[in-house]
Amino acid sequence: MTYSHGITINEISATARPIAALSTAVIGMVSVADDADAETFPLNRPVLIEDVTQAIGKAGDNGTLAPSLSAIADQASPPAIIVRVEEGADEEETAANILGTTTAEGHLTGMQALLGAESQFGLRPRILGTPGLDTLDVATGLATLARKLRGFAYCAAQGETLAEVQDYRQNFSAREQMLIWPEFSDFTGSAIARALGLRSRIDQETGWHKTLSNVAINGVTGLSRPVPFSILGDQPTTASLLNDADITTLVRLDGYRFWGNRTCSDDPLFAFESAARTAQVLQDTIADGLTWAIDKPIVPALIRDITESINAKFRDMQAQELIIGAEASFRESDNSPAAIAAGKLVFDYTYTPCAPAESITLTQRISERFYAQLLSA
Repeated sequence: MTYSHGITINEISATARPIAALSTAVIGMVSVADDADAETFPLNRPVLIEDVTQAIGKAGDNGTLAPSLSAIADQASPPAIIVRVEEGADEEETAANILGTTTAEGHLTGMQALLGAESQFGLRPRILGTPGLDTLDVATGLATLARKLRGFAYCAAQGETLAEVQDYRQNFSAREQMLIWPEFSDFTGSAIARALGLRSRIDQETGWHKTLSNVAINGVTGLSRPVPFSILGDQPTTASLLNDADITTLVRLDGYRFWGNRTCSDDPLFAFESAARTAQVLQDTIADGLTWAIDKPIVPALIRDITESINAKFRDMQAQELIIGAEASFRESDNSPAAIAAGKLVFDYTYTPCAPAESITLTQRISERFYAQLLSA
């Protein structure tokens, strides 16, 4: 018999694991610039830019790349993954280059190259746009890309009149997309570029649960066209009619601001930008945080640890006021013995995202009762 003279330690690892926060502030952008530095911005290759301001000097003078980087830098200095594409002979050819494809050699081009960015850089682009280049075809493709990346696309609504813009809105139904109209006065694509930068700044400073709306924008001197607007929402204005059509607009209110919270979703549960992004963040946060549990033996401790890991993260998010509340559970009705024997576990969770205070009602009454105070004085 072997004797142990001293202390023996048995390490027990059956416990809930902390789930890390997700990085949501990474921009993914497709641009054109025929005179950009080819080494810094190779064609159809995703490039990680860690210092947006420094990269402007390599972005050339032509195309959309340099002004878009400048507009982003006005708002923040976020990590950005940039894909430069070749400008075509016409709008259709340029759009095809932006949409991209898979080459015979297996390379992803155009916006498709953003799909491989995470495996290359360890960062997933989640704030997506093609400033100044978002035609109908490009905007439609960008919505599809946003769904694949579980990101969010910001696109310009096309049209010269309110009626044209409202009609253009009917082309979209994705909860991962927001339309913006009109432009700022400095360049075509200015509004979208600034939306990308501001969205990243809000994520970093406030959180992904705050919408783009009603936050001061840096570096803006004017609008491309006036947008009649009133803080009192009881009278129809151009801004309110655009918002009614699920289009975010631009207003001058103590500076310049985006005004609108709505996505293009055909599901009212995801009408708000904050609801759509909360759903994405919860999905990826929980999935990434449970990697440790994959292929572990299915025993009661594993089920308890998974459930408690999720709920601990929910409590943390609720304490930070990122969500109103959430709860995960393991239900016997969802997990038959046959399914468990096949290595399958089903967990259920319910959550409530933070809605923006989009409409605040004040009730005003006239009364004689304060005359009594006057007389007593």
